[in-house]
Amino acid sequence: MTTVLPQKPQGTYTFASQPRAVQQRKKYRDANPIDQSQGPPQYGNIMYDRRIVRGNTYAQHTLPAHAQPDPIEIQRQQENRRRAIARKRAKEQLRPRSPDPVEGRKHIDVQTELYLEELSDRVEEADVEVQTDAFLDRPPSPMYVPAKTGVDITTQILEGDLFDFDIEVKPILEVLVGKTVEQALLEVMEEEELANLRSQQRAFEELRNAELVEQQRLEEQERRHREEKERRMKQQREIVKKEKETSDKIAARAFAQSYLADLVPTVFGTLSDNGYFYDPVERDIEQGFMPWLIDQVQVQLQKSQLGRLVLDGIIRDVMNQRIDAYSRTSTSGGGA
Repeated sequence: MTTVLPQKPQGTYTFASQPRAVQQRKKYRDANPIDQSQGPPQYGNIMYDRRIVRGNTYAQHTLPAHAQPDPIEIQRQQENRRRAIARKRAKEQLRPRSPDPVEGRKHIDVQTELYLEELSDRVEEADVEVQTDAFLDRPPSPMYVPAKTGVDITTQILEGDLFDFDIEVKPILEVLVGKTVEQALLEVMEEEELANLRSQQRAFEELRNAELVEQQRLEEQERRHREEKERRMKQQREIVKKEKETSDKIAARAFAQSYLADLVPTVFGTLSDNGYFYDPVERDIEQGFMPWLIDQVQVQLQKSQLGRLVLDGIIRDVMNQRIDAYSRTSTSGGGA
């Protein structure tokens, strides 16, 4: 019972206080409540002690490793709780208190309220009387008890005949010690198992990270190969396309040369026959000088014709006048 159990930061068994003897509970509180808050709570009855495990411990449900609380989070909570207790203790120490009494005197509690009241250990009692009605309700019928038969026999039992604490407490102590040792062994085994699980997890994470790095390297290599392949295929397609265009151009050029070999002279001959190729001077004479000359000739011919017509008219008039004069002369000569 004097062995110190190792403190365990995680697991199903969360209580980690060291076993100690039960102290005698004081009747009154201490004058300095700070010391009581520093230590763990004191239990007067083992039935309320959290270290006592009731029932069958084999039927307890153990949480899986992944569902257990994080030890870092538990350590952080304990550190925060420790800081809060230290902060509270510092505030209690900094709070002003009454100075220590001089030798031969002591401090006592004095009432400073407006109305004084007597302080005593005796509870105040008062008698109260109540006048009831004249007619009370009929009391319930008592339970039927059959008449006792037979003979009563008594047996005197001396102190220590039925119960011996030193003997009866041994099974309880054996259970407590056995359960404590068993729980300690379970905690140690659980710690070792958790340590093995952490080491396996670290090894698995390292292996997974290495596999991820290798996978990324292979994916990058595959991506570079794919891009190089696509680039080469694109270049090859462009080369094939250019070769096809070049071959088409060469074929078109050869076909055009073979088609235009006899076409050019024929076209030029046809165009020459149709008058598309001409001499500028000859064309100017034909389209400029000759029409003007023809127009001028026509004008001159029209003038000549007009002159002839006018001359013919004059001659006709003269002839008519002479005929008239001759006819008058003839008429006048015959009458004479």
